[in-house]
Amino acid sequence: MQRLFSTFANGWPGKGLLLQRVVTTAALIHCGIAGLREAHQFALFAPQISAAGAGIFLLVGLWTPVVGTVVAIVEAWIVFSRPGEPWIPIMLATLGATLAMLGPGAWSIDARLFGRKHIDIPKC
Repeated sequence: MQRLFSTFANGWPGKGLLLQRVVTTAALIHCGIAGLREAHQFALFAPQISAAGAGIFLLVGLWTPVVGTVVAIVEAWIVFSRPGEPWIPIMLATLGATLAMLGPGAWSIDARLFGRKHIDIPKC
């Protein structure tokens, strides 16, 4: 994971990425719940549920590049497989793709697992 990003953004950029992850997750979960209420067949609401599940990983910042790509693909699938207004899935696909490209930021599990570690060398 460290090879994907030169650094994990901290400060204002890190806060912006955290805000983007929270907003994206909220929208994915909202669309997943709305999909459950509207659809009566599993094949109709499965994409929304899988995107909402991926949103949980985005929220905590775990495997962000992979999960952001999954969100982008699933939302693109929703755009092309469903009639009606495509703008919300297009927005969510764009947000997933940008998170996959930018990374999770310093306030994430990815940063804790894969970020640079400071090693203290004892003095002799």
